[in-house]
Amino acid sequence: MTKPNLLIFASGSKEGGGSGFENLVVASHNNVLNANIVAVVSNYEHGGVAQKAEKLGIPFVYFPAPWEAEIYRKIAEENGADFIALSGWLKMVVGLNPKNTFNIHPGPLPAFGGKGMYGHYVHEAVMDAYKRDEVKSSAVTMHFVTDDKQYDRGPIFFEAEVPIMQGDTPETLAKRVNEAEHKWQPIITGKVVSGEIKWDGLNQDSLVGYTRIKA
Repeated sequence: MTKPNLLIFASGSKEGGGSGFENLVVASHNNVLNANIVAVVSNYEHGGVAQKAEKLGIPFVYFPAPWEAEIYRKIAEENGADFIALSGWLKMVVGLNPKNTFNIHPGPLPAFGGKGMYGHYVHEAVMDAYKRDEVKSSAVTMHFVTDDKQYDRGPIFFEAEVPIMQGDTPETLAKRVNEAEHKWQPIITGKVVSGEIKWDGLNQDSLVGYTRIKA
C-alpha cells in the first residue's frame, strides 16, 4: 500500500531548531509513522531546519515572505502533499485544506494560544498562571488548522496533560513538554494520516478520534 505524502512546515531559527521535524523523520524511518516525508519548509534559508534536512536527506523548501495563500498552495501541490504538519511553524497559515493540515502546540488551548504564544512565551505564561493558582498542568495539544487567519484555532484532536511540578521553572517545564511532544507527535500524526483521526474541514462536530491522556 502506498504511504501518504507528508509535508512538514518548521520554522526553527537561524541557528537551530527543527527537533520536531527530525523526530518525525526518524519515526518514519522506524515505521512508527507510516508516511513518506516529501519535504520540509522553513522561513530560514540556512537555519537549523535546513541543516537537519541536509543531514537527513529530506528535500528542503525555503519559504520567505510574503506568506500568502497562493504560495502555500503552490508548495503543497508541487510536493504532492496528502497531509501537512506544522511543527514549530510560526507564520500565519492561509490557503491550505483544513481537512489535512494540522499543528502541534506546546501548551493548553485555547487559553495559552494565539498570536505571540509560541515557544518559551507559552511556558512562561503557563508558569505565571500556575503561580496564580489558575492551572495545575500544561499540555501538548494537536489540532487541525482552519483557514480563518487566526492562530491556534481549529478542532483539537489530541491533548497530553503535562503536570507542573513543585519548583518548576519555564525552562524545566519546557523540557518535559518537549519530551512529551517527541513521544506523541509521531504516534498521533500516524493516526491522522491513516484516517483514524479526521474531520470534514467545516464542522467541528464532525471530528473523529479525539484523545486526551496524561503524558
